[in-house]
Amino acid sequence: MSRDYQLNRFSAPAELRIDYARELNAQQLAAVTAAEGPALVIAGAGAGKTRTLTYRVAWLIEQGIAPDRILLLTFTNKAAKEMMRRVEDLLGSDVSQIWGGTFHSVGARILRRHAEVLGWRPDFTILDREDAKDLIQACIDEADIDVKETRFPKPDVLGDIFSMAVNTGRSLAETLAEDYDHFAPLAEKIADIEARYLARKQATNGMDFDDLLTQWRRVLKEFPDLRDFYQRRFQFILVDEYQDTNTLQGDLIDRLAAVHKNLMVVGDDAQSIYAWRGANFRNILEFPKRWFGAQTFKIEVNYRSTPEILAFANAAIAPNVHQFQKELAAARPSGVKPVEVACMDAGEQAAFVAQRALELRDEGIPLCEMAVLYRSHFHALELQLELTRRNIPFSITSGIRFFEQAHVKDVAAYLKLVHNPRDEISFKRLVRLMPGVGGKSADKLWQKFSGEFGVLSFASRTPDAQLETPNSKPETSSLAVALARISASVPKKAAAAWAQFTATLAQLCAPEICTKPDAMIRLVLEAGYEDHLKATYPNFRNRLEDLEQLASFARQFPTMADFLTQLALLTNVEAEDNQPSADDHEKIRLSSIHQAKGLEFRVVFVIMLCDGLFPSARSVENPEGEEEERRLFYVAVTRAKDELYLTHPLMRFMAGGGDAMQQPSRFLAEVAPELREVWNLRPPVPATDFSDMGEVRADEDSPF
Repeated sequence: MSRDYQLNRFSAPAELRIDYARELNAQQLAAVTAAEGPALVIAGAGAGKTRTLTYRVAWLIEQGIAPDRILLLTFTNKAAKEMMRRVEDLLGSDVSQIWGGTFHSVGARILRRHAEVLGWRPDFTILDREDAKDLIQACIDEADIDVKETRFPKPDVLGDIFSMAVNTGRSLAETLAEDYDHFAPLAEKIADIEARYLARKQATNGMDFDDLLTQWRRVLKEFPDLRDFYQRRFQFILVDEYQDTNTLQGDLIDRLAAVHKNLMVVGDDAQSIYAWRGANFRNILEFPKRWFGAQTFKIEVNYRSTPEILAFANAAIAPNVHQFQKELAAARPSGVKPVEVACMDAGEQAAFVAQRALELRDEGIPLCEMAVLYRSHFHALELQLELTRRNIPFSITSGIRFFEQAHVKDVAAYLKLVHNPRDEISFKRLVRLMPGVGGKSADKLWQKFSGEFGVLSFASRTPDAQLETPNSKPETSSLAVALARISASVPKKAAAAWAQFTATLAQLCAPEICTKPDAMIRLVLEAGYEDHLKATYPNFRNRLEDLEQLASFARQFPTMADFLTQLALLTNVEAEDNQPSADDHEKIRLSSIHQAKGLEFRVVFVIMLCDGLFPSARSVENPEGEEEERRLFYVAVTRAKDELYLTHPLMRFMAGGGDAMQQPSRFLAEVAPELREVWNLRPPVPATDFSDMGEVRADEDSPF
């Protein structure tokens, strides 16, 4: 027989150092000073979410809660450190005893103490992404799988598959069927690699990042004494960005909070935009159901944006059915309405953004206070070109720029090699994609190819040469022949890939193809590169979209030389831009919306607002996908502080040839017209020479 006995910690009467009522608004204060028990805090964009969470921690400590009885979970170490620093500044005392950090760092801390009960030693190695990739590769080698012959997924892709299954709480088979159906025929072999990988990790005393969570959960599930210890240890648990938690993280939180039930989760359901990487929107949506009697606090006072921008944002998210209803209210004075601009095509859209950015700069807004946001990376292709032409400096938040991405450079290498068969760099890049071809093999193949090509190229210039056609260069015609002649020198593993490579180049050299860069790009995809994307990249669908758009982009150039020249110039600009400089701050920001979450700018342009692009055609296949796209639009809109511009082209080049009319995004149609201003673009006025017109008099009725 047992019973619980409440042990009360002795503490002197609380003397509050912080004047919470003065430093917080009424909504924030209610959440910060909430009574014990489960609580959901819905903090809208720009409403002071971090401030609320920080003051809640300070409040608990000032109420006598020992810092080591508080667990603060965040998604980045930076966020955890910043919150701890703010709490320390507020209280004027050391708060290092708080268990604060990311899910993974807290998991590692617990597992260092208890690894042995799980079959690991406490000195286990934490495998980073590269370490995990190498170990998975060792498992593939051990299984003797011909990855090229079977189009078997690369280690990076396998790692993502395993991780997605773990974090979403699905089996490997379910994950393959739902997210990676192109690998379904390889399910048995993939399961074998997973089993080998798990065994190797334990044998080598290594844990990957997913293990830090799954093994932590094992501690709580399989060992009642340890579960009881940590449930009682963490008297108060606080979770930041709760809308981004996945199924595994949600389960860990629920288990830890089961005894004291003092769980406060903070987030914004309207900013849940990471389902594609495993986040479970239902964690936040169903919190009141899982935690009966939970208090719900809404923080709706926005300190970032003008009332006009917030009115638009509120209307934009309203159609979502699955959400907590809230109405953001502005703390700032009135400003200008958001602006909608319909453009003829992507080129005119780019011209508008560039011109308006320069006008705003002249009005006193620095370029670094402006951002151009887009749904997908390829949406900014024409804009990058236009900014380059006008010498407007820009940076890209989303990492590697479009033309520097591996898949774009691969496809460009095919075009460069056809255009200039003496291009050693492009040749070696392409042959190194083949199995069994490394740096040394590529060097040898280049030597043989260049020698053979030189002979054929010289012969093609003789009067009786038969290789030249009216629409192709003799050298181009010699390319595929030279590749075929050196096939005996190709490593055995690469024989099939080389045959495909040779056939593809022969097709690309055809007179009706070799002068059309868009047709060449499509042919490369059809000839096997799409399969390479599937096997190599977890986000192959996005990369495929990039290349399809690159084909559309290429259609505007009259010759192959023009296209490759522009490609080189843009790439060079990107390389220069990656170098640190004193004026880094004086650049307009280009960013995917996902990468811009958490940021804010005085001026925001949201581009390519066309149905099928934003929302994407794939996402609207189901209601949940459309709602997440609408949340993504909401995130984009709420990045703007002072001015918001929403643009969409009426016409777009299609990858398969021809032009297509574009419908404005449904997200624009859902917002009442009076909440925005429409700007009608006028074509440029041609310059006129008035030198011979003599004196010009105003009409008597003219006001000028």
